[in-house]
Amino acid sequence: QSCHRPAGQRTSPEPGSGGLPEGVEYIPTRKKGKNPMKPVGVAWYSLYARTRLGYLYYQRQVKKARERYPQGHSVPQPYCFPGVKILPIPVLSNNYSYLVIDTGSSQAAVIDPSDPLAVQAAIEEEGVMLEAIFCTHKHWDHSGGNEVLCQKYGSCRVYGSALDAIPQLTNPLTDREKVTVGCLTFEALATPGHTVGHMVYVLDGVPFGIPPCLFSGDLLFLAGCGEPFEGSPETMLTSLDVAMGLGEDTLLWPGHEYALECLTFASLLELDNSALEQKLQWAAQQRQEKRSTCPSTLGEEQTYNPFLRTHRPELQEALGLWQGVGEDPNAFRARVLKEVRRRKDLYQAT
Repeated sequence: QSCHRPAGQRTSPEPGSGGLPEGVEYIPTRKKGKNPMKPVGVAWYSLYARTRLGYLYYQRQVKKARERYPQGHSVPQPYCFPGVKILPIPVLSNNYSYLVIDTGSSQAAVIDPSDPLAVQAAIEEEGVMLEAIFCTHKHWDHSGGNEVLCQKYGSCRVYGSALDAIPQLTNPLTDREKVTVGCLTFEALATPGHTVGHMVYVLDGVPFGIPPCLFSGDLLFLAGCGEPFEGSPETMLTSLDVAMGLGEDTLLWPGHEYALECLTFASLLELDNSALEQKLQWAAQQRQEKRSTCPSTLGEEQTYNPFLRTHRPELQEALGLWQGVGEDPNAFRARVLKEVRRRKDLYQAT
């Protein structure tokens, strides 16, 4: 596989009116590309996230995805930098795992290994040794491969928050704790909301002369944001602000390929956003060719991601929201975020 270097790609349907239960997320996918968080009720989320039934459902999804996408849902596009290689691994119907390699020592870490066979195949093709698994959160579509990979690679450690029931967790992490794999240094940031123990991981780019790399799990997607299943809008806003504090040049590597759907939704909110229009056209071409849309940058995201634009008057006006007299600015932003989330949940991609 040839390597790619991220470039600064800067490149309507009506929202659905069918309501969903409070707190249940609808994430549009292409036909038959099933989302494990499909809107079948709060009870289903509890079963999926907390019981063996969720694991059995995950196994069924893995089997069906392998049959439908034997080569993955997207064309793998490795990104090479001096001393480090990042390989997105397309798994399930729209997830991404990431193999991050210290090319000097051939030591590697994987983020959110959903399908262990796909991850193992990438490890073997690259000829590296898996030393660490970093899990952003407990959901099976992000952690389901932990057990098999730990059995295969005995020295591998599993990192994540102790607040989430992450399978095979060996090394619980706290906020701002750092882990070294070869010459790679990852910092864990607590970003609760999607789950109570959700964490994101930031690869320090300084030793390699590259920007920081944010592996965001289900906190942040290209033009989108995860559902706060286990948190309030205020909690999610705080977590998004933590991510945005990393700097505009930070490369964003999300946990799902939702770009086209999220950008289409965003275009319904801000009709005159030229950055959004260009990115949507670019993403449509990428997905037509089954190419990945990651990474983007946090600077880009601020120009078109409605979940990161809660401070922008044009979005507030489009939503028909105004800050109350004496209302705390962050309380108002949380109210804006809640309304964007509500509309996203009602949105149905055609």
